[in-house]
Amino acid sequence: MISTFLPRPAPARGSEGSTVSPPARQWDGRRLSSLPSRWLLAPAFLAAVGVGALTALGPLKALLALLALTVMVCVWKWPVLAAYLIIGLTPLTVGISRGAVLPLVRPNEAVDLLVGGTLALRGIVRLRTGQMPSIRFDRVELSLLLMAVTSSVVPLLWMLVRQEQISSADILYALVLWKFLGLYVIVRVSVSTDQQILRCLRLSVAAASVVALLAILQSLDLLGVPRFLNDYYAYSADLGGPAGGRASSTLGLPAATADLMIYNLAIVSGLWIRYRRHRLLLSAAAALFVFGALAAGEFSSAIGLVVGLICIAAVTNSPRLLTVFVPAGLIGSVLVWPVISKRLSGFQSPYGLPPSWLGRLNNLRTYFWPKLFSDWNFLLGVRPAARIAVPSQITGYVWIESGYTWLLWGGGIPLLASFIFFVVVTSRRGWLAARYGLGAASVAGTATFVAVCVVTVLMTFDPHLTYRGAADAMFGLIALAAPRRPLQSGQGALSEPGTTLGEVRYGSG
Repeated sequence: MISTFLPRPAPARGSEGSTVSPPARQWDGRRLSSLPSRWLLAPAFLAAVGVGALTALGPLKALLALLALTVMVCVWKWPVLAAYLIIGLTPLTVGISRGAVLPLVRPNEAVDLLVGGTLALRGIVRLRTGQMPSIRFDRVELSLLLMAVTSSVVPLLWMLVRQEQISSADILYALVLWKFLGLYVIVRVSVSTDQQILRCLRLSVAAASVVALLAILQSLDLLGVPRFLNDYYAYSADLGGPAGGRASSTLGLPAATADLMIYNLAIVSGLWIRYRRHRLLLSAAAALFVFGALAAGEFSSAIGLVVGLICIAAVTNSPRLLTVFVPAGLIGSVLVWPVISKRLSGFQSPYGLPPSWLGRLNNLRTYFWPKLFSDWNFLLGVRPAARIAVPSQITGYVWIESGYTWLLWGGGIPLLASFIFFVVVTSRRGWLAARYGLGAASVAGTATFVAVCVVTVLMTFDPHLTYRGAADAMFGLIALAAPRRPLQSGQGALSEPGTTLGEVRYGSG
């Protein structure tokens, strides 16, 4: 388990009034405590100098720098703010095109780098005592590290051995799982108390509710939402329309939007069972997420919704929830029927399958499977980039539309084995947290178990493991469901009186 810092103990007094130096602090798995205010001067001074220099380049850049400075200072003082920003802002900004607002990165990636860098700098400053941090990994964190290595280092080395040219796309694809590992670490080390976990879950539900509402309006072409999304997000105009379209909302991908809806439906279900408050709001949010998942207009998303509902009933041991979700699904089907009917019309083709399915299978047979299964390439993968340049395509590329093919293509047998290990240990973490955890950690465990099961099934169709927005939410949930070490008195308590986070430590996996 990734460990964090202890707060500094107060100096002790000797028998004759002399001050006894306190023992050096060590990183032993408690939480990121607040630093004395004097340690805010270093980042504030450096950032202020940077802002002053940028004023010569333009007021907009100076304003952005001032905003970044404010975020850095606040995260330095309250580390949990890093998790709040990532969980609350990512679903709303992840679909903005890379380079549209900031060069090279999406806005959510810039936030990740900013808060992650601040936490890293904060940790370095805290090493001033000379004590090295004690870092321990559990099996979930080991699986994340293995997936990151086998999706980047292994295929790139294999390309060097085969003297294949490594492109910039290969480098970018190789960094994807490292990014999600970094996001996991940020949430894991910055969130320590049950109340903070609960706030993270509520932020996730609030942001997903906005995404769901925009998805429904987009699919039905209401209130100018499709035009708004087309202007500001990486959104294809042919996804929406009066005849019924697939909703990509602020994520830019219909399947990712549906995944996010299913994960947050699991959060709402956990909150409904664990707590007795805000039942009306939770009911409205659950209905909104069911409608939003159906508005995505993806067959795989409908399958994912069914899998998610079954997993929710199983992990919460509440099969009666199905009597609530099934009517909600029927009502949602009526609401977004233009979307569903348009997708069902694809089965009237001469082959009895939708053209999108036929095109997906043809691309795999034509561009990917022949190379993957020749010259033993499936052993260590072909290359990290999950696309092939095809000039005849409108976008200029053909992407891999099969998650398990993507695993073999991007890392071979090692990546596939790492993913299977990841599924086993993370689903176990979620199940144990949901069944034996206390407070909000059990809700995060419920959502983690559901998310991992849904991804495992839907990887048959697409690489849902790395879908932007949805994958960010899943890795954040895995971090929130992690077992916590005991906290000292006064460092935070669970919502249930008389309990501590130490009692939530259900296992190492």
